Amino acid sequence: MALLSDNVITENLGSLEGWGQEGNQIVKQFKFKNFIQSIGFVSKVSMLAERVDHHPDILIQYSKVTITLSTHSEGGLTDKDFNLASEIQKVS
Repeated sequence: MALLSDNVITENLGSLEGWGQEGNQIVKQFKFKNFIQSIGFVSKVSMLAERVDHHPDILIQYSKVTITLSTHSEGGLTDKDFNLASEIQKVS
C-alpha cells in the first residue's frame, strides 16, 4: 500500500463530508443523541474495520465519537484510510 500525495489526499477529503486532515491522519467527530447511540455507531464501525482488517482510533465522549484513520504500517495516509472513511460515512 503506497502513501498518498498531498494532492490526492486533498481530492479525497473533498468527497468526505466533515473529515479533516491532522498531520498524517484524517479525523471526524460524529455527534449522537446519547451514549447508547454512540456505542451503537462504534459497534458498526468495529465490524467494518474488522472486515477490511484496518482499525481506526476511536474516542468516545458520551454523545460524541471521534474517528481517526491512518495507515500506521505505512506512516501516513493510504487508500485504506479513505475507503474505510467512506464506509463509516454510510453507517453514520
